[in-house]
Amino acid sequence: MTMTERLYYHDSFLYDFDAEVREVVDSPRPALILDRTAFYPTSGGQVHDTGSITSDSNARFRVTEAADTEDGRVVHYVEAVSDNQNAKPGQLTPGTRVRGLIDADRRRDHMQQHSGQHVLSAAFLRLFGIATVSFHMAEDYCSIDLETPTLTKEQVEAAERLANEIILENRGVDVRFVTRDEAGKLGLRKLPPTERDELRIIDIRDFDLSACGGTHVAQTGQIASILLRKTEKVRQGWRVEFVAGQRAVATARRDFTALTETAALFSAHIYDVPQQARKSLDEIRSLRKQREQSQEELATALAAALLAETAEVNGRKLVVRTLADRELNFVKLLAQKLTRLSPHAVALLAATSLQPSLVFAQSAGLPFDMGALMKETVTKLGGRGGGSKDLAQGGVPNADGIEAVLKAIAEKMMA
Repeated sequence: MTMTERLYYHDSFLYDFDAEVREVVDSPRPALILDRTAFYPTSGGQVHDTGSITSDSNARFRVTEAADTEDGRVVHYVEAVSDNQNAKPGQLTPGTRVRGLIDADRRRDHMQQHSGQHVLSAAFLRLFGIATVSFHMAEDYCSIDLETPTLTKEQVEAAERLANEIILENRGVDVRFVTRDEAGKLGLRKLPPTERDELRIIDIRDFDLSACGGTHVAQTGQIASILLRKTEKVRQGWRVEFVAGQRAVATARRDFTALTETAALFSAHIYDVPQQARKSLDEIRSLRKQREQSQEELATALAAALLAETAEVNGRKLVVRTLADRELNFVKLLAQKLTRLSPHAVALLAATSLQPSLVFAQSAGLPFDMGALMKETVTKLGGRGGGSKDLAQGGVPNADGIEAVLKAIAEKMMA
């Protein structure tokens, strides 16, 4: 089986090409295999190209994905375009001449990200001896995993600064092919484990030598810029998230817009947003603590008042209440206060605001099973719930029928 000739190996700026269909695949996904291609297949951390393939008979297909096969061929997964819905890959036969067109904007973006990664990884290695163990390119960001137990803010900023200096110097990025033996003598940043006799080398002049099959810029200035966005500890070391080129510009614009809008909410300058946010969070925590204390005091007072106005029958005080303006947390707190303030209390409570809920509780030692009673009740009302012998809660779809159900339960308990 003849391998696909990969045109992007020699010219990353090749956006259109002629080729011949070698094989048509019908399932599980329609696809074409060509004798030569400029479409980059997902590999080495870089995602695939997209674009279109058109036959001499003007049957046009959108290339949605390109992938490698184990035998060295490139599979182009295709679908009909909107103005040519009747076109089917099966209409083509081996030997058909086609023309491929690469999505140039996507290709340029991938070149900026991948070349940017080479520069950034070399910067970490040169400055701090930190090696890159993996690279990932997503649709809106990229990341490298660094082999290091620690990574400081100062190291991140220094690597970003050096990477952008190399970009500004507009150093040449050359592609050459060498034997594996030759590659072992060149001092590559990382020698790949592949058994191939020939390796493709990406040479960023006097800065980085790497074996790589990806698409790259011709001069570092074409990367435009690198912006490091985020760092996080991962199992194998540290992950650094970054964007390059137009992605960096778009990301910086999005960040600035978000900061500007946030600053406007605080009536502050964008550089004062962190301080204002910390101040607001402190105020929120303080207010939350005050609210919790107020809820506690209110629940205690209300429980005492309800117990005082509830007559004891058969040695128990049965409190039945529907609270239309209270949340479930308050109703649960009230039930706990009722059963703690009195050794003989039974509480059948409901909250009907927002999500209707029920809370059943009894003082320790009383004979009812609130968990079983709750399950039986919410099942009748089309809801779900449960709990322990002394405390249970549940939710129901709506408040219809809650008061009638509580009344029926209370009458049964009082009998």
